[in-house]
Amino acid sequence: MPKKEDVKDILEKYRSKIEEYVDVETEGQIESESTKAFSSEYIKFREEILSKNISNYEKWCNISETIVKLKPSDKNLPRIEEAISTAHLNITPTGAASFAALSSLLIIFLGIFISAILFLLIGEIPIFTLLMFLIIGLVALMYFNKMPLFIATKWRLKASNQMVLAILYVVIYMRHTSNLEHAVKFAAQHIDAPLSLDLRKVFWDLETGKFSTIKESLDNYLESWRHYNLEFVTAFHLIESSLYEPTQSRRSDLLDKALNVILEGTYEKMLHYAQDVKGPITTLHMLGVILPILGLVVFPLVGSFLQGLVKWYHLAFLYNIILPVMVFSLGMNILSKRPTGYGQSKVAERVYQKGFDPFWLCFFIATLLIVIGFLPIMFKWVTPPTFLENQKCAVGDIDLGDSLGCFFGYFEFGGKAFGPFGIGALILSFFIPAGVAIGFGYYNKLKSKKVIELRNETKTLESEFASTLFQLGNRIGDGIPTELAFNKVAQTMEGTPSGNFFRLVDANIRQLGMGIEEAIFNEKNGALLAYPSPLIESSMEVLLESSKKGPQIVSQSLISISNYVDKIHKVTERLKDLLAEVISSMKSQISFLTPAIAGIVVGISAMIVNIIVALNVKISSFSLEATGETAGGATGLTTIVDLFKLEGIIPGYFFQIVVGVYVVQLAYILTIMQNGIENGSDKINEQHLLGKNLVISFLLYAIIATIVTLLFTSMAQGLLSKELTG
Repeated sequence: MPKKEDVKDILEKYRSKIEEYVDVETEGQIESESTKAFSSEYIKFREEILSKNISNYEKWCNISETIVKLKPSDKNLPRIEEAISTAHLNITPTGAASFAALSSLLIIFLGIFISAILFLLIGEIPIFTLLMFLIIGLVALMYFNKMPLFIATKWRLKASNQMVLAILYVVIYMRHTSNLEHAVKFAAQHIDAPLSLDLRKVFWDLETGKFSTIKESLDNYLESWRHYNLEFVTAFHLIESSLYEPTQSRRSDLLDKALNVILEGTYEKMLHYAQDVKGPITTLHMLGVILPILGLVVFPLVGSFLQGLVKWYHLAFLYNIILPVMVFSLGMNILSKRPTGYGQSKVAERVYQKGFDPFWLCFFIATLLIVIGFLPIMFKWVTPPTFLENQKCAVGDIDLGDSLGCFFGYFEFGGKAFGPFGIGALILSFFIPAGVAIGFGYYNKLKSKKVIELRNETKTLESEFASTLFQLGNRIGDGIPTELAFNKVAQTMEGTPSGNFFRLVDANIRQLGMGIEEAIFNEKNGALLAYPSPLIESSMEVLLESSKKGPQIVSQSLISISNYVDKIHKVTERLKDLLAEVISSMKSQISFLTPAIAGIVVGISAMIVNIIVALNVKISSFSLEATGETAGGATGLTTIVDLFKLEGIIPGYFFQIVVGVYVVQLAYILTIMQNGIENGSDKINEQHLLGKNLVISFLLYAIIATIVTLLFTSMAQGLLSKELTG
């Protein structure tokens, strides 16, 4: 009979041998040390992925709460609490309300302080300045009160882009290991933020004792999505139900059903979204583009009739602050209702982060252009009024005339200089919006150029990747080692993007001695760097994970993901068809309609201003020279001139700056909307579109405005010269 110690030694010996072949992750619901460590990383992971702006917002809210404690209304309190929980904000509803109130008061007090200084300098109370800061303060109060809601909406939009992929990872894992805890952990490790943070929070709540099982914690999290993405909730509940099925075939059917539910739900929701979005887009176009720009035509006359009560900075406040905020808010409301997307590549993000940062180059170019645009203003500052008074300029001259004063169009009356009304000043004014458009545009273009080139190369690869994965799965299922299967598929698909991708993997394995994971994901030589696609990336991650379970599991997983890729491709193509009309409409607004209408309006307004200025100057000169019998007629002309005083006319120089900046702002907002509707939350593609659209939209606007201005002004000058000389 063996001794007790011998039995212990034998058990210990075979236990260590068995552990070499048993995956720790198949131990049922027993929580391993790795899972505890995984859940404890939640706080650190949260700090890493939250942007600096959100972190600063949290600090400001917490500081504000120590100064004054204000609670949101009972009506808004549940929504704000839900938003704070959704976006993982480390604040309270009281802190958010306190920060909103203090920010609003600070802006209003700043306006009072600036108005007091202006009163001491000019001796008049600046009513407009007070009113402007009061409006900004009230808008800030409303905006910051809803700041948690805006952050949560943006969070949901980004998270929804990763939901289909998260369900795929859970389903693939559950196929070979029926363990919900480790399947969710696998998904959280292989998808990017923000959804990965949500899933880590599920483990954090379990670890801190808030819930006793992973199912309870997961169900609590899913409740937050019930009103926003029911398909995601239903898919997870089907996955949970598969745990209670007695046979493998029944479990597989439920897992397949879960993936189909979220794919079909996405398609159906996008179908309704494509139908419903047309009305809001039309409303946005009318309220933000057509009506405001057409309304600009009357502003030169309004400024004249109101005897200078309407200044150019009133126009700038309305068109460059109020209207862009309104249009942006309407656009974000439209985007917040967009259904699930399909995410973007983490490799593409890494390539983007390592790329060239052209900030200072673009900042220098923008500053140079803006300084050139301010030359007419600087000329007025350095030129004494007596110089302008002694000038003899032909009114409306397009050429340089006798001096820069004539070119810029300054006129002196009563010791004051008015202008600039000249064609030269108007042409130079285009440099200011050009600096904004070219600076922002080229920054975004250069920043995203390399990644977009790689992404375009991967599009053809994605279109054929489903069949390639199917071949790879069959080869591995036939007993060929995974390392050799890459070579076999590369030979079969030679000359295609898929063949090139697998050949890169094979070359890394054979020539550089890498393992499969390094051959695909190495940050310096990995094959994925040449094809940064989210579909390819997720497929290869599933291959690596399933390879731990044996070749048959690898084969089944690759064939499953092949079917998934095929379905995704079909759904994506169908969604493009559904949204084609909306996207086409937005592209035409950005690239043609908005800049064309604005350019024509600027040309017409410049003509009106030139006519009013020319009549004013000519009639004033005639009145001064009139004697005897002509004095009565001169008095009548003077009365007419009083209706169109120079100090009440908005110069075309300032008018064009306001309109030009508004065109750039509209192009920026509409481009963000176009990308959001078409691709969801995709920062890289957004920057690529901004780099293209901002420059093209402004150039078209500048060309049309210049041509219309020169054409109409020359016609008006011809008519005026005949009438006045006649």
